[in-house]
Amino acid sequence: MPSSLITIAIKLSPFEALYGRRCRTPLFWNQTGEKQVFRPDLIRDPEQQIKMVRENLRVAQSRQKSYADVRRRDLTFKVDDFMYLKVSPMRGIRRFNMKGKLAPRYIGLFKIVERKGEVAYKLELPSNLSGIHNVFHVSQLKKCLREDLTYTEHPVKILETSERVTRNRRVKMCRVQWKHHTEDEATWERE
Repeated sequence: MPSSLITIAIKLSPFEALYGRRCRTPLFWNQTGEKQVFRPDLIRDPEQQIKMVRENLRVAQSRQKSYADVRRRDLTFKVDDFMYLKVSPMRGIRRFNMKGKLAPRYIGLFKIVERKGEVAYKLELPSNLSGIHNVFHVSQLKKCLREDLTYTEHPVKILETSERVTRNRRVKMCRVQWKHHTEDEATWERE
């Protein structure tokens, strides 16, 4: 990027912010004489220039922060919760005996031992991960909901029955329609 272009964040060119005057290009020399280039009013007070640049940067930073805060949420966990630990995927590096796309993104189910500060937690790691520091930022953790995430489906009605004959026995089967499913999605079950 040329140093004569004006940046949006500081509303000046980098050259002008650094030296307090505009960059002298051949075009600039031809349009104005040397006398006009070195006028005292062209060179601003350096302290005033620094204040203006800092204020413009602060405004740009707060604008970018407001964009980032739209999707941000505070994560808090409790002691004795179970977490998955994020393993950052890197190309060509073998992690947990897998390479590339097949390498796991999260490992474990690790128990939180204690909270360290506002955004860090200490985990109880197994002995095979003893070389890794056991305090992690919340961005590296993912909460495990429960191991036993199952649900039971309840039958609504039996649509038909049949008997299947195998080599040495007969198996009675019935076609069952389940709750929240249509008749086309009915399954054959043993009686």
